[in-house]
Order: sequence, then C-alpha cells, then structure tokens
Amino acid sequence: MNTLRHFASRLPLTALLLPLMLLATSCSRYNDNGSLSIAGVLYLILAIAAVISLLKQDWSLGKKLLWGAIIWFFPIGGSIIYFLFSGRK
Repeated sequence: MNTLRHFASRLPLTALLLPLMLLATSCSRYNDNGSLSIAGVLYLILAIAAVISLLKQDWSLGKKLLWGAIIWFFPIGGSIIYFLFSGRK
C-alpha cells in the first residue's frame, strides 16, 4: 500500500508531462533547415536535466549505467520514466 501511495503522489507530475511527451513524440526534433525545433530543444533540456540528476545520485555504478541506458535508448520516454520512477533523493 505504501508503494501505491508513493506512485500516486507523483501522479500530478505525470499529468503535466503527458501532454509534453505527446507533443514531443508527434513532432520532428529538427526543422527543414536542420536546426532544432521547439520539441527538440525541450527534449534536450529534459535529457540534460535527467543526466545531471543521474550523476548526482549516490547509487552504484551498475544502477547509474542502467538508468543512463534507459535515458539514452528511449530519449523522451526514458527521461520521463527516470524522473517518475527512479526513486531518486
């Protein structure tokens, strides 16, 4: 029951990030001239924030590598999953 309460406390954050995730995944990250679009800039900010937060954690190297791989291979969703479910301090 405590775990359910923990995830429910993060629900408002999920409700706020869901429209951002839908927008970012439905749009290309690059404009026609090769520059980053607004969605690309938002993704870049989100990914950098996730990596900085990951590096600040006092976890083992294996756990950091696992979360880093999730952020790297699932760009937008991985960052959001990290912020919602990593159990960071």
